[in-house]
Amino acid sequence: MLVTGQQARRRALDDLLEEAPADDEVAAMARRIARSLTVRRRPRVRRGDRGSGRMMPMAYRYRSDDIDIDRTVEVLAERPRPDDTEIIVRERVRARRAVVLVADVSGSMRGEKARIAAATIAALSADLSGAGVDDQIALVAFWSDAALLKSFDARLPVGHIVDRLLRIPARGLTNVSFGLEVARAELARSPLRRRSIVLLSDVVHNAGPDPRIVAARCGELHVMLETDGEHDAPLAAELARKGRGRLAHIATHRDVAPALNRLLAD
Repeated sequence: MLVTGQQARRRALDDLLEEAPADDEVAAMARRIARSLTVRRRPRVRRGDRGSGRMMPMAYRYRSDDIDIDRTVEVLAERPRPDDTEIIVRERVRARRAVVLVADVSGSMRGEKARIAAATIAALSADLSGAGVDDQIALVAFWSDAALLKSFDARLPVGHIVDRLLRIPARGLTNVSFGLEVARAELARSPLRRRSIVLLSDVVHNAGPDPRIVAARCGELHVMLETDGEHDAPLAAELARKGRGRLAHIATHRDVAPALNRLLAD
């Protein structure tokens, strides 16, 4: 790992994005992967499904048969013959989640790297949009600098998010530390209690300060290590450990959805 004193800055999108992706064929393939995963991917945990999350009392919706006796008796005291949906049951409810994806765009977004990035954005978007409308996703792209490509507030289709990522010109150095700092700043804006950062990178850090320092400040940092080329597996494992998260090895875009299931399992 190379630690330098190079200063990084957060870049504005208007000054950064090219008019179109450098490789139309790569962009088209990435969009096809994104559409496919968005349609076929099933939410990791649906709100109210059994077997995950905290038990919460709620009106009967023809799912749980675990009746909350005390609360149902209170309803019966006012309405001796209630409708089915006025019965109170206990269901497990997954906590709402905010996730910032931090994508490494150093070098060129071509080939399998572009496909992995598209698959990650699509699968993560499908997970969160399928689980609940109040979940949040943001995207940070980083190289020696970094840019916020999608904030929590922005409502963008998956295809538009992928296009933004692919329109970033080819970059050289990799400042993992600054990418995580920009992600932490966006994550701090979320009011949700369950907040996570997912780092997608080969973790070949060669610019800026030691990323292990900022990783230790992340409440929950998961690392998706791209292994289709040069990569730093020991550093990736240490970042996940210091960030109290999990590590997944990603060789192709087909590894993405199973990896996210493991990383973001409740």
